[in-house]
Amino acid sequence: MDKVATIGLDIAKLVFQVHGVAADGEVLIRRRLTRARMLPFFAKLPPCLVGIEACNNSHYWARELTALGHDLKLMPAQYVKPYVKRGKNDAADAEAICEAVTRPTMRFVAVKSPEQQSLMMLHRVRLMLNRRRTQISNAIRAHISEFGGVAPVGRLGVDRLLQVVADAGDDRIPEDARLCLQMLAAQLEVVKQQILENDRRVLASARRT
Repeated sequence: MDKVATIGLDIAKLVFQVHGVAADGEVLIRRRLTRARMLPFFAKLPPCLVGIEACNNSHYWARELTALGHDLKLMPAQYVKPYVKRGKNDAADAEAICEAVTRPTMRFVAVKSPEQQSLMMLHRVRLMLNRRRTQISNAIRAHISEFGGVAPVGRLGVDRLLQVVADAGDDRIPEDARLCLQMLAAQLEVVKQQILENDRRVLASARRT
């Protein structure tokens, strides 16, 4: 293993495929590793070039293996695909990654820090929460309309409908329906608060940079 120059690493949640070659291209390693054996395996290897396809958890492994002294390169999956020589499987993917990472024209993805990944997550979660807020608001509108309740488009309209939901004396809404609408109203309030907290985090992160 002390002659290994380049490794193609196909990562997954639990099982990883390793394809390692010497400087002359001779294949020295073809093996599967469990998640628990990943870091101990690479800790025993002398520093070498390691290629990984860029994905959700590739940045974590890139940071971990860099800390062990290896030279990590992340590549977009679409740039690795042309190097797959045989059927689609983990071993073939690892071999393709091993070859692709040495190509002089290959484009690489910068390894993100935990802070950079956290900021991206804030934006993704904010988008998800906004979609959830819209979904709940539309559900409230649709359900109240079944009993003749309507309101203008927009948040002010939804707020007006929520007043109807909160008014136990409004007999347009049957008891069981009001209970369901109160559940939706409670969810909507939680989502609103989460969006506000998310926005505060994004703003605080922007001020730090």
